[in-house]
Amino acid sequence: MTDPKNEDENNDATEESFAAMLDAYSPGLETEINIGDKIRGRVISIGKESVFVDTGTKVDGVVDRAELMDKDQQLDLTEGDTLELYVVGLTDDEIRLSKAVSGIGGLEMLKEAREKAIPVEGRISETCKGGFRVEILQRKAFCPISQVDINYVEDPAEYVGQTLNFLVTTLEERGKNIVVSRRALLAREQEKSRKAFYETLSVDSVMDGQVTRIMPYGIFVQLADGVEGMVHVSELGWSKVDKPQEVVTVGETVQVKVIGIEPDKRPGMLKISLSMKQLAEDPWDSADQHFHEGDKVLGKVTRCANFGAFVEVAPGIEGLVHISEMSYMKRVLKPEDVVTAGETVSVLIKEIDMEKRRLSLSIRDAEGDPWVDVADKYTIGQSLEGVLEKKEKFGYFVTLEPGITGLLPKSRIGKARRSSEIERLKDGDPIPVIIEAINTGERKITLMPGNTEDEQNWQKFAGDTGTSMGSLGEKLQQAMSQKKTD
Repeated sequence: MTDPKNEDENNDATEESFAAMLDAYSPGLETEINIGDKIRGRVISIGKESVFVDTGTKVDGVVDRAELMDKDQQLDLTEGDTLELYVVGLTDDEIRLSKAVSGIGGLEMLKEAREKAIPVEGRISETCKGGFRVEILQRKAFCPISQVDINYVEDPAEYVGQTLNFLVTTLEERGKNIVVSRRALLAREQEKSRKAFYETLSVDSVMDGQVTRIMPYGIFVQLADGVEGMVHVSELGWSKVDKPQEVVTVGETVQVKVIGIEPDKRPGMLKISLSMKQLAEDPWDSADQHFHEGDKVLGKVTRCANFGAFVEVAPGIEGLVHISEMSYMKRVLKPEDVVTAGETVSVLIKEIDMEKRRLSLSIRDAEGDPWVDVADKYTIGQSLEGVLEKKEKFGYFVTLEPGITGLLPKSRIGKARRSSEIERLKDGDPIPVIIEAINTGERKITLMPGNTEDEQNWQKFAGDTGTSMGSLGEKLQQAMSQKKTD
């Protein structure tokens, strides 16, 4: 005896099987395809009058063979080739395809093209006020200059003579007033392409794109038809970039990484953030392999601040030269007194902090400390000529050589025979002095006026002027010691 339950299950399975077969073999269309859509399909058969195309649906597309002929009436096409065509007609068992509505057609054909948004082929014959005259189906139409392309038209004359596809937007006065738009057609195709691209887009995606615009804050890169992303100036490279145009040019193909995706203010659009530098290794990851404390390297001054100057020693690796590390040669009040942005300077690496990604640099240590050999170059009692650097209430600062400055106290000037002449000196004037004391630890040299009676007495102590400075120094030290005892 047959189990009714099993019999019902068998019947259900049989019905599902027949439904699947019916679905596979019966004609029908997918809802995605509509009249006016542009599709891309593979040629599956070439007949005497028609070419059959795989539309990706259950129904094949058909296009007139004559429409695909070249100007010599030759069909340069084989099975397997891919065509881009427009849907101009739909039935349950056929999809009519066309490059675009063209040739000789009546008013009814134009009406159908406008109502169903079917592209119409037209030739731009000339420019006119506000746009172009276009020949469509043996009729004259007008295309506003703003509607001939999505992008801004710089030279309208470039479009004259071109045969393009348009949408009929206005059809009045029995065909005497026809307005067409190519922009609307391009926007429609672009929207379809954009949606398909968005479906594949994700953060961390890497792709190639073309630079379309360069702005002070970054560059715009076209990723697909109708899709742009922006590379902020900080993401162009590991080095600091002041002018994006120095890194890329319009039209250049660049590789970018998607680092952010968020909804745009424009409906259906996405704001895409890109990076070029993140496709390259972070130079700080291996900085300690290339740089060491005590190394002397060349770097480029990137910017100056009140407290110092930033110097880039390698692409993406920047360090700070504190204002106190700028010079041994002079007193620095602001970094610009020593360096300027863009200048190449020699620096010494004083400290490397890999965790905080910081370099402490010194310009003065790279140049060398002039006080290192002061004890060998100068002695007490030595007479020499310096340059008056600055006058103060307590005395005069005198430069003995770059980086070495001594102080001539006012109390010493008053005792000099030629004190009035010394007081008339101006900054930059030469001045004869004698070294009275040297303190290398505190970087101080005390001076006395030269060519004084005291100097002549010291010279008598030492004999003639050829006596060694060491002997003169000893006499002066003895005199100073005796003065302290008294």
